Amino acid sequence: MSNQVIHRVQHVHELLLQAEAAKQSITPLSDLYPELSVDEAYQVQLLAINEKVGNGERIVGKKIGLTSVAMQQLLGVDQPDYGHLLNSMEVCNNGIIHLDDLFQPKVEGEIAFVLRQDLKGPVTIEDVLEATEYISPALEIVDSRITDWKITLADTIADNASSGLFVIGDERFSLTDLDLPSIEMNLFKNGVLINTGHGSDVLGHPAKCVAWLANKLSEYNVVLKAGEVILSGALSAAVVAEKGDRFTAGFSHIGKVEVTFK
Repeated sequence: MSNQVIHRVQHVHELLLQAEAAKQSITPLSDLYPELSVDEAYQVQLLAINEKVGNGERIVGKKIGLTSVAMQQLLGVDQPDYGHLLNSMEVCNNGIIHLDDLFQPKVEGEIAFVLRQDLKGPVTIEDVLEATEYISPALEIVDSRITDWKITLADTIADNASSGLFVIGDERFSLTDLDLPSIEMNLFKNGVLINTGHGSDVLGHPAKCVAWLANKLSEYNVVLKAGEVILSGALSAAVVAEKGDRFTAGFSHIGKVEVTFK
């Protein structure tokens, strides 16, 4: 790695840290550094995650982003990405999120996988299904330190794939007799249906998203570990959250998950 790349990665990392500390969004990183590559952006992401782990936080899973056509169109990208989930990011089902703690949050309905065994690529959909302990309904609160969500793929990856918080439903469901692509999700905001999606809206099958992640991580010799939560991707476009909003994602066959913003 050249000194120029090392400097660029470190500077982008510092800009994101400063934004987080000041709670003030920043100019798109890709405007400052048009040459910022996807690999460099993942290096930025890992710098931040390693620092947080060094300060006592724990990695509890991963999130897969930009798996649906809706999200790819919304953000103008053409491939998935991934970020890390930390224990500090989890909000209990029916919990309360303080909007002042975030930048510009949006809410997505997703299917969460929890693994019973390690998963290292190359893997298939069938391998993912075999390695899964259970699934649960989930909400991901995506957030961005980049002003007005003006992000490229490199921007969102550096910003931990725009991960904010996540909520997992209370119920756990075995994959036995469940057809994941046909699961329907209805996302409600303050009791009003905002959008809908199906399991097939994320790369055709939620487990295919998890397989993509395991295979992508294998390039870096990283393994998805037993017990980790994997958010498999938004089933529809993200919805802006404001103070007083209550979001409910209801899924056919696997229940619902809720959270309130204050």
